[in-house]
Amino acid sequence: MRRLGRRKYSAPRRGSLAFAPRVRARSIVPRVSSWPKIEGPIRILGFSGYKVGMTHVVAIEDRAGTPMFGREVVKAVTIVETPPLLVVGVRVYSKQFGASRALKEVWVEKPPKDLERVLKLPEKFDTSSINELYSRISEISEVRLIVCTQPRKAGIHKKKPEIFEIKVDGGTIKDQLEFASKLLGSEINVKDVFKEGQYVDVISVSKGKGFQGVVKRFGVKVLGRWHKHRKGSRKVGSIGPGTPSGVMWTVPRPGQMGFHRRTEFNKRILKICNANEVNVKGGFKHYGLVKGPCLLIEGSIPGPPKRLVKIRYAIRSPRTQMITQPKVIYIYRGE
Repeated sequence: MRRLGRRKYSAPRRGSLAFAPRVRARSIVPRVSSWPKIEGPIRILGFSGYKVGMTHVVAIEDRAGTPMFGREVVKAVTIVETPPLLVVGVRVYSKQFGASRALKEVWVEKPPKDLERVLKLPEKFDTSSINELYSRISEISEVRLIVCTQPRKAGIHKKKPEIFEIKVDGGTIKDQLEFASKLLGSEINVKDVFKEGQYVDVISVSKGKGFQGVVKRFGVKVLGRWHKHRKGSRKVGSIGPGTPSGVMWTVPRPGQMGFHRRTEFNKRILKICNANEVNVKGGFKHYGLVKGPCLLIEGSIPGPPKRLVKIRYAIRSPRTQMITQPKVIYIYRGE
């Protein structure tokens, strides 16, 4: 007897299940859920910037074994403006029952006035508690810097800063505390954290596209427009069996598309440059003119222009690739 409803072909499912659930991000400022473990000297493991847009560069291919090794190639790059970060505090963590718990924090004596746009500041911060951190050094498992962005030094015409934490790693806990306490109240530049040719992870919130159907959201095939599809052609043919009843979570369904927190692994920094090297006549579309230092990151990254992007040390860095300084010959600026 012929089986009815059997599909006559095999095909991969529509839409990856790796990103489930596809819900809106909790905040437009992305959250870094984990940091890599670094051996050697003390380093700051992350930075942030504002996405400007994309262009292309001509560079010398330096990956050994590739067909174009040693020759000029055209590469698409994303420009990320990275104004200096201001260190406004130090927070330490301890391990309790296998989880990290905030133990103590120290704030700068005179925080910037723009910080009041984010949180309510006390009249005076207690900076004498920095000595208490050394007295409880046996309990500390992790040291992080509390930093805030300085959007006034970028070209996005914005005043309200973002505030977040960046981990400090390398050396001993005592070395990390001394390093963090010296940075309290000072600025961090992108050249103090990253170098050209380094692989990094980019964390951002993607473009929001609103509530979408299964055709746009998962790439489901549009059904033919005939009488059996009177209930709709841009739908899933079947959402599941009648017995046992129920809809599996793997079935494509309409819902939120975009505005998701996403992490792009192993993006290479091709160049750390100044505004004069990348600015186009009249400014970038939807952004304007770049004012300060910026990164040229190979490939695309999530999010629209002006969105905050967090950049950290690569947590899955390619072991076969050595960090070499790329040779960028030409940057396209719309000439």
